[in-house]
Amino acid sequence: MPKAKKAGPIGVAAASVDIANTPKDVSKPASKRPDADRTKTKDTSDASKPTAEARPDDHAEPTGQPGRRRKANASKEDDMESLLEPFYYGKHVTDPINTTKDKWNLLPAFLKVKGLVKQHIDSFNHLVDIELKKILLANDMIHSEVDPRCFIQFTDIRVGRPCRVEDGSQAPSINSDVTPNECRLRDLTYAAPIFVDVNYVKGNALSRRTDIQIGRFPLMLRSSRCVLSGRPERDMGMLNECSIDPGGYFIVRGQEKVILVQEQLSKNRVIVESFKGVYQASVTSSTHYVKTKSYVLLKKGRVYLKHNALTEDIPIVIVLRAMGVQSDHEILLLVAGEDNLYQDDFSVNIEQAVAEGVYTQDQALEYIGVRLRVDRAHFGQRRSPRQEAIDKLANTIIAHVTVTDLNFRPKALYLAFMTRRVLMAVHDPKLVDDRDYVGNKRLELAGQMLALLFEDLFKLYCTEIKRNIDKVLKKPNRTVQFDAGSYVGASSNITMGMERAISSGNWNLKRFRMERAGVTHVLSRLSYISALGMMTRISSQFEKTRKVSGPRALQTSQFGMICTSDTPEGEACGLVKNLALMTHITTEDEEEPVKKMVFVLGAEDVETASGSEIYEKGAYVIFINGTPLGLTKQPKQFLNGFRQFRRMGRISEFVSIHINRHHNGVHIATDEGRVCRPLIVVENGKPKVTARYLDSLRKGTMEFDDFLSRGLVEYLDVNEENDCNIAVYENGINEHTTHLEIEPFTILGAVAGLIPYPHHNQSPRNTYQCAMGKQAIGAIAYNQFTRIDTLLYLMVYPQKPLVSTRTIELVKYDKLPAGQNAMVAVMSYSGYDIEDALVLNKASVDRGFGRCQVFKKVSMPLRSNPALPAGQQSDRLADPDPENKAHSKLDSDGIVQVGEELGAGDAFLLRETPVLAGGVVEFARAHMSYKIPDPCYADTVMIGINDMNNTVIKIQTRQTRRPEIGDKFSSRHGQKGVVGIIAEQADMPFNDQGICPDIIMNPHGFPSRMTVGKMLELISGKAGVLGGTQEYGTAFGGSKVEEMADVLIKHGFSYSGKDFVTSGITGESLPAYVFFGPIYYQKLKHMVMDKMHSRSTGPKAVLTRQPTEGRSRQGGLRLGEMERDCLIAYGASQLLLERLMLSSDVHEVNVCGKCGMMGYQNWCRSCKSSGAVVKMKVPYAAKLLIQELMSMNIKASLRLEDEFPRYR
Repeated sequence: MPKAKKAGPIGVAAASVDIANTPKDVSKPASKRPDADRTKTKDTSDASKPTAEARPDDHAEPTGQPGRRRKANASKEDDMESLLEPFYYGKHVTDPINTTKDKWNLLPAFLKVKGLVKQHIDSFNHLVDIELKKILLANDMIHSEVDPRCFIQFTDIRVGRPCRVEDGSQAPSINSDVTPNECRLRDLTYAAPIFVDVNYVKGNALSRRTDIQIGRFPLMLRSSRCVLSGRPERDMGMLNECSIDPGGYFIVRGQEKVILVQEQLSKNRVIVESFKGVYQASVTSSTHYVKTKSYVLLKKGRVYLKHNALTEDIPIVIVLRAMGVQSDHEILLLVAGEDNLYQDDFSVNIEQAVAEGVYTQDQALEYIGVRLRVDRAHFGQRRSPRQEAIDKLANTIIAHVTVTDLNFRPKALYLAFMTRRVLMAVHDPKLVDDRDYVGNKRLELAGQMLALLFEDLFKLYCTEIKRNIDKVLKKPNRTVQFDAGSYVGASSNITMGMERAISSGNWNLKRFRMERAGVTHVLSRLSYISALGMMTRISSQFEKTRKVSGPRALQTSQFGMICTSDTPEGEACGLVKNLALMTHITTEDEEEPVKKMVFVLGAEDVETASGSEIYEKGAYVIFINGTPLGLTKQPKQFLNGFRQFRRMGRISEFVSIHINRHHNGVHIATDEGRVCRPLIVVENGKPKVTARYLDSLRKGTMEFDDFLSRGLVEYLDVNEENDCNIAVYENGINEHTTHLEIEPFTILGAVAGLIPYPHHNQSPRNTYQCAMGKQAIGAIAYNQFTRIDTLLYLMVYPQKPLVSTRTIELVKYDKLPAGQNAMVAVMSYSGYDIEDALVLNKASVDRGFGRCQVFKKVSMPLRSNPALPAGQQSDRLADPDPENKAHSKLDSDGIVQVGEELGAGDAFLLRETPVLAGGVVEFARAHMSYKIPDPCYADTVMIGINDMNNTVIKIQTRQTRRPEIGDKFSSRHGQKGVVGIIAEQADMPFNDQGICPDIIMNPHGFPSRMTVGKMLELISGKAGVLGGTQEYGTAFGGSKVEEMADVLIKHGFSYSGKDFVTSGITGESLPAYVFFGPIYYQKLKHMVMDKMHSRSTGPKAVLTRQPTEGRSRQGGLRLGEMERDCLIAYGASQLLLERLMLSSDVHEVNVCGKCGMMGYQNWCRSCKSSGAVVKMKVPYAAKLLIQELMSMNIKASLRLEDEFPRYR
């Protein structure tokens, strides 16, 4: 397995200190600087850290040192080193702890259990362990309509261990050795069998069968069922997997697929909106059985209920009356309370009910019943309008508020609250909700999306079984005893349905009329960070084409939850977002225990309260997931009590509670998809996380979960954050503070965290870098040489950055970096560096700077045709022809030899396909040859068998590329540029030490871009090289410029980072000092070799006879509309004629001068004569258009005139 490179040309001093295995206490003073003048900001300790080469896990500890204390209950002792590794770089367990600086130790502890990709895995585990059983419970009975005694009952469902299809997965005990990498190579789906247990009727007796396989479930890598879960790092190499690959994706038909996080509006929550003077409160109800949307809207001063099941809007008073709120006074109190203003507003509605002649509950139900749409599902069942109305009000309208034993009181209260919210919004427009507020959003993860899909497929499966049973039971004289259990078995519907949805990304659920496209994407493997960035991406369902600023704007509520920098430029800007570093997305918690806790804390039941009690001064309604539950007079006391219980661990840590002062409510949320993040609890002006706890964390005796269970740290979602007072730094704590940030740099995500000193850059530059960081070529995984990917870019000598950040170490970017530390001189050199172009040093390029390899895959399955005679059905490989030059690179089996160089026209696979010709099978040639002009090498050849039992041949080709003029490079500050010239080292300027720069950058790139972070990176990097330390550029912290300047001065350099430089051309010293030092540069995937294209003559399109389009088809270069306009403005008519006709699709036609129609062979069909026929040159496309018009019965005739008319 390829190991990550430890040291390139970096950290020379550090390596010399550490590799010599000198005792650590000797090397310490050299790397530490006096810290008398340090203030209490974070990350100041960064400067004192040695490079990561000095980590205890990389080199053996010198004897006589106290080893690390092991965790008491650690089962995997060997794995503990790597487990504790991220906590303290270059620090000992015995070093004193400074809480202000070292509270960031909580971060790696958090990332071990939550965050980044863990939310996908948590969500999938929740689906497999809990959600599947709930779905089964909701659809557990299949009753026959022919024989009521016959039934099938599902009792349990579980997902087994992953296995191949051919392993014969009949029993869950089968131990398969399938690995994810095998699935990638053989184009299989990494899936596990789904087993169910059933009770059913056999004859007249009840029987039971267990472990029946009903299909296969695609597995998420590193989830609880995956072969990689819980395995130590050393096993990953044996499984051909990368130990720091994040997991969280699926392998379907050999492709890695990610289900992106989907952003939705909250379900089961009231949202008040206003547009064009209409105020409405809407709620999307979502239960396992039904998903509907109900509206309460105010138009022309009257309040109505609107719903799809109703043919017209129904006055709200009639609906409340139908729900059993009888008297007018009670309705008035439920909506308006004792408030005269609202009573006056609402009383019109009571008059409206009187005008409609509705006085009793029966009349109201009758009124609603005749205004219902005809339901096709119950078509044929005769029910009175009254029964229909009761059914719709109970089960469809506001379906998430359940009605038990026809008790409509909770639903009536809910409707009354919605009405009141509308009336309040009319009086105070500030109470209209913001749809883009993060607290009103829910994020759907892979688990929820797959749950919807599986539920739909399982219902189909049950319907199919029922249909088959009914078909058999209808037969009058059956010969064998009826066995219902034989109808439960493996169904291709479930397996193929899941596979198809994940591989195509289309979620089409007929039941909920849900049609979504682009839910899954192929995992981008350009670099390690592009794969990681894709796992944290949030995709919104908003159309990209509409130019609205609302959903795109950066919301204040996104602070700490969603990365402020990482979003694409262009049409998807602000719609595609990324999670911040410390966010977690909740899974669903049970409501029942929380409801009990509400009443334990002294709340009254809201159902028993009257309207005047609910709205009296000081009364607060307690809502759980948007549904009213209780009533309290002491909201603050209730809130504190509830939080106390949560901190004690009596309630799940993800349940949130907050007080909404605008409409006097205490809101408790236990639902899934809320974004939350951990914060340190502050009590009595002191943070509860103290040095003692951080010490235990370092020693390994405490984990992040222990901090939660002791109430030192707690999760807050967006709504609860609004109800808290959070200090960013410890010195900002006052008597009102409730929480303290763990680290401010966690407001950025994993991709933006790579930028050093991002707080010194202009904000769009950070956004540009987020996009380019994903295109940088580097190492993608430890198993990159055992994979065969469609397209793989690898850097030959990747290096980790000299100026790192905390995030880089936390996401392990330094293990799989994508870039190199280049010596950069900021000066003007020749004219080849204008417009951000770079000057490269030829000697650096010769030594391997920016060198990369491009691997491409050609995959060819040998398919079989079952229609042909046996033995001659499948494709075969032909023998190479020794006489044929194109076959010279082939082996005797007809496949290219590994290591051969392939040029244009060389054959690399001799495939033949069977064809039936005149009753005899003949094999037609379908040879594959290399078409690209640039040669490549055959790197790997793999022959395997896919799940269809067809042989698959995969050939991987390799090109090694060195940087050339036009290749794109960028630093980590959004400063991109192409190579303008590769200059000889002899002509390059050099400094006093004789160092030549690798890259010369034009100084004009700084002023307008304002990327001061790049200058700071240079200074810190230079100081790090001289002092032999790893420097840090973490956001809102990092190595201080003053300290870096001191180091430079100590080593005899200018504090400003500028050097005295001598010209390589003249040998004279340059008249100015030049900013000179190391900056981390990334080579991007955009290379000239892939883009360069030109043509003289070439292929033409069949239909229009114009040159083809695109580089791959050797297309022409189009002279478009705008270029044409320029030529017209210039008056260059002959050039125009040549470009648009003569060089493109000139065609000679016969045209009749009399009738204007086209003829042929000097003959006009219309005039039946050849007298007026002349030959003309026209564009073939014009001739085609005229003929197409004629085919539609439109006559288009050409009127001819003399080109050079004679004047009489």
